[in-house]
Amino acid sequence: MKLSLDLSVVFPALVASRLLLALTNLPDALKHDHQLSSPLTSYLNLQEGIYLFKNGIDPYSGGIFRHSPLFLALFTTILPTSRTVASVIWTLCDAVGAWALVQIWRARQRVSQTSRDGLIAGAYLLNPYIFLSTLSLSTSPFENMLTLIAVMFAAQGNASPSLLAAALLLHLSLSSVVLLAPLILLLASSPVSQLASPRAFAKNGKNVAPLVAEFAAYAAILSLASTLVSGGWAWVPQTWGASLTLPDLTPNCGLWWYFFTEMFDHFRPFFLMVFSIHLLIYIAPVCIKFQYDPLYATFILLGILATFKPYPTMADPGLFLSMLAVFPEIYPYLRYPIVTTLLHLHAALLMPLFHHLWLNQGTANANFFYASTLVFACANGAALTDCVWAGLRIAIGEPQDGYVVVQE
Repeated sequence: MKLSLDLSVVFPALVASRLLLALTNLPDALKHDHQLSSPLTSYLNLQEGIYLFKNGIDPYSGGIFRHSPLFLALFTTILPTSRTVASVIWTLCDAVGAWALVQIWRARQRVSQTSRDGLIAGAYLLNPYIFLSTLSLSTSPFENMLTLIAVMFAAQGNASPSLLAAALLLHLSLSSVVLLAPLILLLASSPVSQLASPRAFAKNGKNVAPLVAEFAAYAAILSLASTLVSGGWAWVPQTWGASLTLPDLTPNCGLWWYFFTEMFDHFRPFFLMVFSIHLLIYIAPVCIKFQYDPLYATFILLGILATFKPYPTMADPGLFLSMLAVFPEIYPYLRYPIVTTLLHLHAALLMPLFHHLWLNQGTANANFFYASTLVFACANGAALTDCVWAGLRIAIGEPQDGYVVVQE
């Protein structure tokens, strides 16, 4: 009983402490922070859209509201929108996400409980990238929660709930389509670690095709529901289209906004295509290389998504870093964990400082803040490449007889 007692004590304590923080004045101080929320996840934009919708005005006509119509349906019929209630709901989203991460860990280990359960939950609930985004009332915690739920059900072999969660996630964030392939591979195989003994995935189109069809059906039904809620198809270019055309160049912690701020208009369509395709080209190589361990492929693609998506927030790399706790077998094979940690610490200090100097004090300019986001991208890239290396290197094992593995 000791193992379950650890999680039963740690988990409520962490959730309760998070809730106490959420009920303070911190959300009011953080909700304007561009690192924690984007035009697609801003709580202020969500409130504006809900107000317009309740007063009979199309919220998608002004080019400000870019949330899914599913949020309109949720917050105008079921859930109230007061700040106190929102803080509770957002905290519960993180609690569900942490619980799902624990279930993913258990499924990977094929056990009902372990001594690391509390550590896994803490890796998510104590991650500053995640809980600061939650305190800012960004809708990113909803995306993280649905991502973890989809992966959890896939790891447990429950196809329909996993695909439904993935379809819901797609409606909140179009970029999450990159996770569909590894999720389907995970449903068609096993979450158990195969990194140390890779075996080729037994390809069976008869198993994969129905899963793709079921996901398409869920996505179509949700699209129809969104159209009925919003009264037309105007939500498509304002939500999904925003991820492809980047109409709002509000600063964020990603790589797109400054590049397209400086872009000449006649080059813009070409580079939008290049940036969008760049995010997609990783799907096939990662899924093929880690076909024997699709849960790890999902983890790697989450890191790629967090680094290169159009409108990221701090919660996106936060999810990737928290999921690292599920793969302790790769820790001995990480090459530069200290360097990566210091890069993240460096960026975490620089970004708020340069953001404040630029937008609040007026003593800096956009180059300062963008330089700090480049450092943040380097930190995410270093963590990502280190995890890819470790996931491949573990199959070779420890060097023996003085020999080491080098790349030619």
